[in-house]
Amino acid sequence: MDVKAASSFVSLVIHKDDWLPNNVKYVISFSESDGNKTQVTEFVLTGLTDRPGLQVPLFLVFLVIYLTTMVGNLGLIFIIWKDPHLHTPMYLLLGSLALADACSSSSVTPRMLMNFLSNNHMISLVECITQFYIFASSANTECFLLVVMAYDRYVAICNPLLYPGVMSNIFCIQLLSVSYIIGFLHPMLHVSLLFRLTFCKSNVIHYFYCEILQLFEISCTDPRVNTLLIFIFSVFIQSFTFMTIIISYSYVLFTILKKKSEKGRSKAFSTCSAHLLSVSLFYGTLFFMYVCPGSGRAENQDKIYSVFYTIIIPLLNPFIYSLRNQEVIGALRRIINT
Repeated sequence: MDVKAASSFVSLVIHKDDWLPNNVKYVISFSESDGNKTQVTEFVLTGLTDRPGLQVPLFLVFLVIYLTTMVGNLGLIFIIWKDPHLHTPMYLLLGSLALADACSSSSVTPRMLMNFLSNNHMISLVECITQFYIFASSANTECFLLVVMAYDRYVAICNPLLYPGVMSNIFCIQLLSVSYIIGFLHPMLHVSLLFRLTFCKSNVIHYFYCEILQLFEISCTDPRVNTLLIFIFSVFIQSFTFMTIIISYSYVLFTILKKKSEKGRSKAFSTCSAHLLSVSLFYGTLFFMYVCPGSGRAENQDKIYSVFYTIIIPLLNPFIYSLRNQEVIGALRRIINT
């Protein structure tokens, strides 16, 4: 294929989608073994909707959600750090979960907010991969943090006499370190495999952030290896962590039901049910996205699932885990009164 033919090919790619900005950049590389390959260096994020009348209202809604998310999560971290009474394993775990939620939301929401008010929806390949990596690291870390939190509640409620010896601050920090290490190492595998792909079908990502399955759809290289590894690791990680959480909370609930105090039983059951609700929402959306990808769902349905685990759950978690926690509320009052 000569340069003229390659130019015609690029022209066909550019006009394949309904709309593209004028400043799309392409780099054409030539290879004797594989022929010519057109590598897209920038993508277009179409966002949640293409209706102009919804852009400003959605911007305001998600701006409020994002600000509330950051105040809730960073505020919880500040309260735990500031009050020595909360320097215990349970609150170290809550603070770590809040940090993961803040990172998860910040990796997606600011870019989405910019796109609501801007006509330029371009994102470079490096920015796209970076956005995916930060979000995936936060989400993976959260999976393992939820396991550690479930184990902490299991020991505290089922074996309260052993709790001080089993869940020391040092052991808790070790578990947190392992959760973050696994959470940040696992996405590196998928990021490294992204670099084997070439993108020449289109540069339009019909999504509001750089979701990895959407990148597979516009890849010119066969992404079946990438998709298979996503499926295998998603099944393993989600199944292992979710089942561990369910087993831990099952023991907790059985122990709660044996309590003679109706007031204590009601309080503990209410707390556990709130935790399980958050876990179910988080794992349910991840399961449909990565364990059952493309199973006859509409594009908008996938976007709704993604909004839940990228934006809504980080908003809900600090309130679910802390709003009815009297120690956190007491610590907040002490900080305000000082």
